[in-house]
Amino acid sequence: MNVLITEYLRINLDTEQWECRRCSHVHGSARHNYKRGLLVYNRDPREIHKPLLNPEMYERTYAPDPDWCRILEYYCSGCGVLVEAEYLPPGHPPLHDIDLDLDALKAQWKDRDEVLEPATAPDLALEKVRIARARHAHAHGHSHH
Repeated sequence: MNVLITEYLRINLDTEQWECRRCSHVHGSARHNYKRGLLVYNRDPREIHKPLLNPEMYERTYAPDPDWCRILEYYCSGCGVLVEAEYLPPGHPPLHDIDLDLDALKAQWKDRDEVLEPATAPDLALEKVRIARARHAHAHGHSHH
């Protein structure tokens, strides 16, 4: 049974492995940090946040200093999808941002049907517009299409 965890990650409860939801590539044990099984690109933060001032003229350019900040991007080695990105100080290990109790997860899902795609919520902004239009039409005795 697969359990959806993030947009691009799921856990196969039978094998206890992290998997890519896009290509089914196995990333490694779900009892460890999923990032261990991903490709990592250590980005210079100035590539993402371009200097606002000329670096040849100013020491402080409003771009992150790579001596203080790095951006780690994690990619699926099967399909190349960007799974996660994080800002860290140089030398800091990757964050362990998802830590699940697999035994409890197995117990929760033992009698459930597998969910293949996440449930989608209603578009609340669109619903708000529809309600406003209906109120306007009702107040003015006409309808808008």
